[in-house]
Amino acid sequence: MMKDTFWKIKPNREKALMLAKRQLPELVYDAVNLEGIHFTLPEIQTLLDGITVGGHRLADQQIAINQANTWKELFRLIEQDSFNVSAKTACELHAIAGKKEALKWGKFRSGGVTIAGTEYLPPKASRLPDIYEKMIGDLKSIADIYDQSIFLFLTMARMQFFYDVNKRMGRFMMNGLLLSRGFPAINLPAKRQLEFNQLMTGFYASNKTKSMNSFLRSCLNQRVIDIMREE
Repeated sequence: MMKDTFWKIKPNREKALMLAKRQLPELVYDAVNLEGIHFTLPEIQTLLDGITVGGHRLADQQIAINQANTWKELFRLIEQDSFNVSAKTACELHAIAGKKEALKWGKFRSGGVTIAGTEYLPPKASRLPDIYEKMIGDLKSIADIYDQSIFLFLTMARMQFFYDVNKRMGRFMMNGLLLSRGFPAINLPAKRQLEFNQLMTGFYASNKTKSMNSFLRSCLNQRVIDIMREE
C-alpha cells in the first residue's frame, strides 16, 4: 500500500472522493482560469447546473464543460475501481478533456509540438508509447504517494503526449492516482498562476522536479489535510 510520508495522512478513498466532489466547481474554475479563460466561480456553478452563461464564447464554455465532465468520469472510474495510470485510461480521459479543443483528442499526438517560453523540445511522437511505459515503470520505484503522483503530472506535462490539454491531463492523472489510493487531490489555485508558470518554465529546461514538487505540495489545502486526519 502506498503511503504519505510527509503529512502522515491515512488513506480513505470515500472521504477523499467526497472532498473532491464538493470541490468540483472550484476545480473547474481554477483549471479554466489557469488557461486564460476568465469565468467567475458563480458562472462555473451555473454552467455545472446545465445553464449557459452570457458574455462568454461557446468554445470557452465547452472547455469548462469538458473539464467538469472529465472529473465526473474520473470519479466514476475510481468508484468502480477501474482507474489506472495506463495510456489507455489517459487517452479515454483526454477524449473528454480535449474534445473540440485539441487538434486530435483521445489519442497521442502524431507530430511535433513546442512549449511557449522555453527552448526545450518535447520528444518525437514515435517515441511516446515507449516513454509512457517507462514512466509507469519509474513510478514503481517511488515510495511516497505524493512524490509518485507529482512525478506523473510533471512527466506528462514535459513529454506532451497530446497536441493540447497536456498540463490539465497530467493533473487529472495525478489526482486520479491520489484519489484511487485514498488520498486527497491537489488543486492548483488560479491565483498562483504566475508562480506556477515560472516554476514550470524552469522545470521544462532542467527536468529537475524539486521546486515543482514543493510548489504542488503547498497547493494541498490545509483544511483538507485536517479533515483527512480526523478519526
